[in-house]
Amino acid sequence: MANLTVVTGFLLMGFSSTWELQVLHAILFLLIYLVALMGNLLIFTLISLDGKLHTPMYFFLKNLSFLDLCLVSVTVPKSIANSLSNIYNISFWGCASQLFLMMLLVGSEHFLLTVMSHDCYVAICQPLHYEVIMKSETCVKIAALCWLTGGLFGVLYTASTFTLPFCGSKEIPQFFCDVPALLRISCSDSHLAVDVIMVLGFSLGIFCSIYITISYSHIISTVLNIPTKESRSKAFSTCLPHLIVFMFFITTGVIAYLMPPQESYPGLDLLFSMFYTVVPPVLNPVIYSLRNKDMKNALRKLIAWKYFSRGLIPKLLP
Repeated sequence: MANLTVVTGFLLMGFSSTWELQVLHAILFLLIYLVALMGNLLIFTLISLDGKLHTPMYFFLKNLSFLDLCLVSVTVPKSIANSLSNIYNISFWGCASQLFLMMLLVGSEHFLLTVMSHDCYVAICQPLHYEVIMKSETCVKIAALCWLTGGLFGVLYTASTFTLPFCGSKEIPQFFCDVPALLRISCSDSHLAVDVIMVLGFSLGIFCSIYITISYSHIISTVLNIPTKESRSKAFSTCLPHLIVFMFFITTGVIAYLMPPQESYPGLDLLFSMFYTVVPPVLNPVIYSLRNKDMKNALRKLIAWKYFSRGLIPKLLP
């Protein structure tokens, strides 16, 4: 009979057994977290306050920023605290909650990036029908559907994973609770429910990838026919970041989840997990803000309003 015990908690894997390297990891993760936090919070605030940014494109970008804000907050602060305290315990329900939130946020972001490619396609390829197709009510319903679908996958992944028996080592070979890492410490060789949900998730992922590829092929074809160089540059700078983020996001996630549970490469696993959980929330504010004139103008207005409200800028009128 297998030696089964009631699991009350797990141990997350640290980045190093050396104290100095643990502190270095904590500092690097803290800097990454602050950059992601301030960048996404700034985008969320600017879009909320500036009426000119209350358009479908910026509505979806606002949702993306909020998703990234939550995504980076689910894993990074816990990892920083673990490195500084040298305590890597996480309770059973804490691990389940972390997995649920990760699946909810990653799934929602996946679908939201697909919707953003559709928005970009309609704006460039069907500009005369844009206001009819992308109504505000429709955008709200689409965003809600992205969140609900991500939540459904979160429930399915969490329920199917934590009904598996765990025995032996409780050390999760990852710095957060993730499905592939939990499967590696399960003492069950059969996890049909998880496999079925993975197949469903990958099927939807393939559909989204095909849809995005088709959308951007039409977008690129249309943009190349634009006569002015300035218009072509503006269209590419608006849409290409969507494609870059999606390809980076989906590729690393697929590699991490397709890797057989029996084949464990801790360093590689940590690298891939950082690419699809930590890096996108840091990159999104950069690629969406630095070359976006509307966001720059909104930031200037916010700074000017802040200084005027404090009386630091003299009035122009006598």
